Amino acid sequence: MTSSSSSPRILSRLILLAAALIMLLAVWWAVAAWRDWQKGYDPETVVAASLQGLQEQNILVPFTARYVAVVTSTQSRLGLSAKKTLIMPGTVRYELDLGKLKQSDLDWDAATNALTVTLPPLRLAGPEIDIDAISEFRDGEILLALTDAERTLDAANRKRAQEELIKQAKGTTPMRLAQGAARTAVEQSFAMPLKAAGIDAKVTARFAATPGG
Repeated sequence: MTSSSSSPRILSRLILLAAALIMLLAVWWAVAAWRDWQKGYDPETVVAASLQGLQEQNILVPFTARYVAVVTSTQSRLGLSAKKTLIMPGTVRYELDLGKLKQSDLDWDAATNALTVTLPPLRLAGPEIDIDAISEFRDGEILLALTDAERTLDAANRKRAQEELIKQAKGTTPMRLAQGAARTAVEQSFAMPLKAAGIDAKVTARFAATPGG
C-alpha cells in the first residue's frame, strides 16, 4: 500500500524537477541571448563587410570640376605671322579606385572604438571636352590661307589646352576639395554600417603621405 502510493509522488517530483531544469535552461538561454544582443555585432566583422562592399563598388567619383583653358599659338613664315587663340572648356573627374583598398589599409583600435582608413591616391579622368562650347580667335588670314599653319596651330592649341586643363585640375584647391569629398564618402561608408550595428565608432579616412608631398 505504501509502495503503491509513493510511486505517483516520486513520478510527480521527477516531472517537477524536469520542468524546473527546463525552466532554468530557458532562463539561461534567454540571459545569454540578451547578453549577445547587448554586445551587438563584432565591429571587425562589420568593417570587413563594409570593405568588401566598397571593393565591389570598384570606382568612386567623389568630385568633378569644370575648367576652361585659354591658349594661344603663333606661326611665322614667309615674313608673315599668324596667331590662333583657343578657349576650350573641359570636365575632369576625380576617381578613387576602391578595388585597391586592402584589409591592411584598415586600422581598428578596439580601446577607443576608432577606425582609420588609408586611401589610395586620387586619379584624374579626362578631361572630357565640351566641343559645343569651344571658341577660337584667329589673326593672320594670309598665312593661314596660303600654308598649313592653321592645322599646325590647331594641333598645338589642342595639346596645350588639354595640358592646361589637367594642370588646373591638379591645383591645390581642387585637389583639397576632391580629397575632402573622398574622405567624407569613405568615412560614411564605414560609419553607417557600424552605427546600424549599434557600434559607436569614430571613422577617419586619410590619404597616405606621398614622397615630396
